Amino acid sequence: MLRADATGRPRAELRPAMANTEDVRPGLSLTSRALLRDGRPWLPVSGELHYTRVPRERWTERLRLMRAGGISVVSTYVFWLHHEPVRGQTRFDGRYDVAAFVDAVRAEGLEIILRIGPWAHGEMRNGGFPDWVQQLPVEHRTDDPAYLELVREWFGRLAAALDGRCTPETVLGIQLDNELYDQPGHLATLKGLAREAGLSAPLWTATAWGGADLPDPEVLPLWGGYGDGFWVDPGEPWDPTFRAHYFFSDTWDDPGIGADVRGEEAGRRSELSPWFPAATCELGGGMATAYHRRPRLDALDIAAVAHAKLGSGSAWQGYYMYAGGTNPGPGLEETQATGYPNDMTRLSYDFHAPIGESGRTAPSHAALRLQHAFVEAFGERLAPMASHLPEVRPSGVEDAETLRWAVRSDDGAGFLFIGWHQPHVPPATYRGARFGIDTSRGTVELPSAPVDIAPGTLARWPLGLEVAGVRIDWATASALTVLLGSASTPPTLVLIEDAGIPVEVAHDGFAHAVTPGASVRIEEADGAALEVLVLAAADAPRVWVVDAAAGGRRLFVAADELTWDAAGQVSVRASGGRPEVREYVDGTWRTPDWEHADGAAVAASVPSSRLREATLPSGDYGSRDGRHAAPDDAVFDAHAAVYGLEVPDGLDDDAVLRVRWAGDVAQLRVDGVTATDRFWDGSELVANLRDLGAGPGARIELHLLPLRRDTGVHLPADAADRLAGSTGVLCALDDARIEQRALWREIR
Repeated sequence: MLRADATGRPRAELRPAMANTEDVRPGLSLTSRALLRDGRPWLPVSGELHYTRVPRERWTERLRLMRAGGISVVSTYVFWLHHEPVRGQTRFDGRYDVAAFVDAVRAEGLEIILRIGPWAHGEMRNGGFPDWVQQLPVEHRTDDPAYLELVREWFGRLAAALDGRCTPETVLGIQLDNELYDQPGHLATLKGLAREAGLSAPLWTATAWGGADLPDPEVLPLWGGYGDGFWVDPGEPWDPTFRAHYFFSDTWDDPGIGADVRGEEAGRRSELSPWFPAATCELGGGMATAYHRRPRLDALDIAAVAHAKLGSGSAWQGYYMYAGGTNPGPGLEETQATGYPNDMTRLSYDFHAPIGESGRTAPSHAALRLQHAFVEAFGERLAPMASHLPEVRPSGVEDAETLRWAVRSDDGAGFLFIGWHQPHVPPATYRGARFGIDTSRGTVELPSAPVDIAPGTLARWPLGLEVAGVRIDWATASALTVLLGSASTPPTLVLIEDAGIPVEVAHDGFAHAVTPGASVRIEEADGAALEVLVLAAADAPRVWVVDAAAGGRRLFVAADELTWDAAGQVSVRASGGRPEVREYVDGTWRTPDWEHADGAAVAASVPSSRLREATLPSGDYGSRDGRHAAPDDAVFDAHAAVYGLEVPDGLDDDAVLRVRWAGDVAQLRVDGVTATDRFWDGSELVANLRDLGAGPGARIELHLLPLRRDTGVHLPADAADRLAGSTGVLCALDDARIEQRALWREIR
């Protein structure tokens, strides 16, 4: 029996001045346990999107995809470098129109966090400082009066551009600087300068990892967690700071994030502030690709880290990045030439995010939206719940035998979290798991008989959960959402089968066995009734929970991509013919009616012609601190293979080009100009040609630089295997194809 004591009291509830007596928004408040809206706990889910890295005409489309993934708060850096590359010449038009972006976010019913810096990072040149700021003889990121005068001017111009929008009524939060570790007084000064300029919000935040010394309680500390990263040297194994995020823990600091830029290990570990709940802003929604090290996380890797934080007590799930993009010009990226240890791609900032650079969703979008549907339905209960770790815990980050689990509960009700996944060193099946959990209402033991936990299991089982007057003792399927009832049917608790684990739903001391795909009706003696629907594990990637009118929810199963507007109007992007969508309504599955709105589905191979053969490069393009430098354009022009791609005419703005390739670096050029690029990590290059400026008749070329087998760059295992099997050099265009989807809208 695996045991945990969940009888402990939650942490003391304190109310900071922030959001309570300062920068007040009516209906919003903050305690040391949770954020509250209208007096009810709220567990936000934030996702990062950089408006200057996304074409303005795509903002609303991306925002709706974010909402469809369960995002409730959009966070964005405000890159000074993008807005004022030349002193006194600011730009706030087109994709740089931050005020219009705030309006777009709010029009979709989402909250917004502005990360105003002035230093940001974001794999940006000078961390987002314009060159002219970087080169001035001032003490950057300190209270040097000369530096503060620069910031005062910039904040003033930003406030003028926002034109009254950066107030507590409109903006949820403002982040000050980024990864500032030893200047608590400076953070407080920045807060004062922002207020002086007319910028304010209920929440003021700062990143807390790396042992950051923050001015408590002037800023809400935000934490991060990445399952893998590029900021480790190429020859190093999977770093312990990455491995730690696949465990339930009461430690929130991460000494690894930013360590290569910081230049030294943190001398202290930051602890949770007594004033604020555990909140995150940088759970890895993917990972950027540096030239020297090219990690590629899959959907389960990303979901497992987020799941571990939720089970560990997170009161705010925040992702970096959630939607990728493209730098708005060359020369804006972090490079060794500009003093950084890493060379990043010049243009692409795809990040392997849930929404990629092209606007297409990745499998991680589906994996995370299940968690976010759970948060939306149960976050009010979950947010203030304490996390309780089991009696027997893993001995360290290399322990892949001790089951990883935790309980979040309050007054005998809560959720049991199981996280049995990690990349690179996967655990074996855990045999014979049965749990005994001491709660304030007695001991709960589950399941009825021991079960095996398969690798890849991310479970969130309800304990003592009351829905519509019916109390579920426990269940061995993951909680997803609750659907409102009707005059003829009771409310529905929706669970999802965890693959390989028999589903039981216990009520009043009796465990009902439920077949995935079926439902069971539970009734109390007073007549209260609840339907419990169990979705099959195989349906999980196709599940969508849609916000409906009057606070309700709608449950769909569809392989195609669903989005909806602020009024709840559902649309489908179908890659075939008529959409194949099921909706669960009043205890049965039905097929909604759709009307064709725009476009046609296209799936076609793209003919290619080799315009130039590759030649063997030296493979040595320089280095910094043991990390390889990326090749420059002269190397490309001398050695890259060049392919002409015959993209058909008549495509609409949904069409993307998918390229399977192998080599070192790819550049996709439109009419001779590089539009996007990739360092090879075994994944496809996916590009929306319209976004990259490829109109009808454009000349589209793919330039591929060969990768030598004796390279020292770090590759994912499958890519490394392919390289090892090459004849000394790897350079291949495997396949190119066009994919376009039709748009359908629901008939209501």
